[in-house]
Amino acid sequence: MKVKYNRVSTFQQTGNRFTADNEKYDLTLLDKVSGTIEFKEREKGKLLAKLVDEGKVSELTVEELSRLGRNTGDCIRVLEWLDEKGVNVIIRNLGIQSRPNGNKNPVWKMITSVMSSLYEMELENIRERTMVGRQVYVLRGGKLGRPANTNESNLDFLNKDSSQKIRKALEKGLTVREVSKVAEVSTRTVMKVKKLL
Repeated sequence: MKVKYNRVSTFQQTGNRFTADNEKYDLTLLDKVSGTIEFKEREKGKLLAKLVDEGKVSELTVEELSRLGRNTGDCIRVLEWLDEKGVNVIIRNLGIQSRPNGNKNPVWKMITSVMSSLYEMELENIRERTMVGRQVYVLRGGKLGRPANTNESNLDFLNKDSSQKIRKALEKGLTVREVSKVAEVSTRTVMKVKKLL
């Protein structure tokens, strides 16, 4: 089975940029999750892992290595696991494969190790630029957080669809972090609902 794995970092992103790929795949997956989350902990990552472990995947295509993850260690572990399972990994933006024509690519490990380290460093740079940008915004008089004079009663807050989703997930015994992923909200919002219940 030929599988295409796509990942975007936020729920607001649609993944439309991946539509430029007009190759034919047996299965196309899209995870909306941070690249810092381990691959096998992601919703679609778990599905893909199950298919790979069952020997159903022969080829996995990603647009760029950072779609597999922004953590060098996890990315390398995933690539080694895929190699052990005999899966040919294709990275479109680099134009390389782990097993072209069924043979191991001799430069694969070197290229993927370097590139995954660069993507992790890029993430750190993004975080730093974001933090500095926020600091500059505040220094220039900007306000972070909820707009002033927005008052929402606790009852209105608890009656929101997202709060109801959080409540149901909490009742199932999920952890705050798990609820945050399921309900697609911050852990802070989960804690607020938990406190008000």
